[in-house]
Amino acid sequence: MARHKVEISGVNTANMKVLSSEETEKLFLRMKEGDLNARKELIEGNLKLVLSILKRFHHRDENMDDLFQIGSFGLIKAIDNFDLSHGVKLSTYAVPMILGEIKRYLRDNNSIRVSRSIKDLAYNAMKEKERITSEKGREATIDEIAEALHEDPVDIVMSLDSMRSPMSIFEPIYNDGGDTIYLCDQIEDQRLKKKDIDINIALDDAIHDLDERERYIIDQRYIIGKTQMEIASELGISQAQISRLEKNAIKSLKKVLR
Repeated sequence: MARHKVEISGVNTANMKVLSSEETEKLFLRMKEGDLNARKELIEGNLKLVLSILKRFHHRDENMDDLFQIGSFGLIKAIDNFDLSHGVKLSTYAVPMILGEIKRYLRDNNSIRVSRSIKDLAYNAMKEKERITSEKGREATIDEIAEALHEDPVDIVMSLDSMRSPMSIFEPIYNDGGDTIYLCDQIEDQRLKKKDIDINIALDDAIHDLDERERYIIDQRYIIGKTQMEIASELGISQAQISRLEKNAIKSLKKVLR
């Protein structure tokens, strides 16, 4: 089956080599002995890892060549700092570093102004996440990051969210081969009636009376549109706990709005 040539930053992705675990280990041993060619082979043999991560950003209005170069820099950092004795795969160690470099680049080029204190917290959280992930060989949880920084988990999540780039209202969200549906098509544009205003005021008051975590879950579930699994991962708790907190919050809101 023929492979199609797709170039990114001058690299033919169809010809990218993928190293086996045995090849990777041998190259690392050679690199530790000062073999520069082994380092070059390790980088070239793991570029597909960078390419796979870039798929997460395909919907953004960003130059993929730039992101590929930034991600490759993260890969090089991972290779230069990787230690075989930790007993984890290179990909496990490298993915957070590649993602970190790309996200830092996107954050620094974000057009939305975020306060310095929130930026600092987000930056420290990302650094701590990389450290914990590197040490434990798995993705760090929000609770672990919060404990290391002596911060509230909700503050960590919100600071990291603030670093995300905004979505355009003209972002296409569905296309079945016919007319494209854009985000702005899903935004209601009606004049509020007095009754609606009263309901909204009562709802705002009721939401304000929820505890901080319940407020955050309601906001992320029904305003942002995240799944319970996504929120559970962010807060470092189980989906069952998210479901229970969500049900309690909705029950409290119903009591107020009856």
